[in-house]
Amino acid sequence: MRLSNEQYEFIKGEVVALFERYGIRCVPISGFELAYKMGIVLIPYSALMEKQRSAAMKFSTDGFYMEDLVGNDLIYYNDDNVISYERTNMTILHEIGHCVLDHTGKSDKEEVEAGFFAKYAAAPPPLIHRIKPNTPEDIADVFNISYEAACNAMGYYRKWLAFGSKGSPEYEIRLLHLFDAA
Repeated sequence: MRLSNEQYEFIKGEVVALFERYGIRCVPISGFELAYKMGIVLIPYSALMEKQRSAAMKFSTDGFYMEDLVGNDLIYYNDDNVISYERTNMTILHEIGHCVLDHTGKSDKEEVEAGFFAKYAAAPPPLIHRIKPNTPEDIADVFNISYEAACNAMGYYRKWLAFGSKGSPEYEIRLLHLFDAA
């Protein structure tokens, strides 16, 4: 499923606004740090009782976002030691996307939006441009993302170079200024 260009632009603006609001100014972007600053409670699956852990795994093998009965934002995430930090971090960024974008269900559109949110938050093309990457490994090393995510980021970066880097939108200028301040 592809979102409208307007929706992609909206999500990118939301990521930058979030970074501004919570003082995120350096890479790699940590979903853990961002969640903490946002007041989101992170709950690893390992902290759950066996029955709850089993239910959580059935719901999602990676993690999920929910708001509790009193309005607290919670992210449950799989902290199994075979799952890499990079994947866990992307899961948390994805779930933060659900929170920020005010998602209430688990529709395909919401999943695509949250996925794009995480992708853009983890490695925004304007920041990738600053490192002048030659390979996906360059991106993986600087942004602390998996090789697969770095390959996707490299592809997105190349599209950005071809179509989106001229006449930068206002949110990209704000992003670059924010990361200059670090």
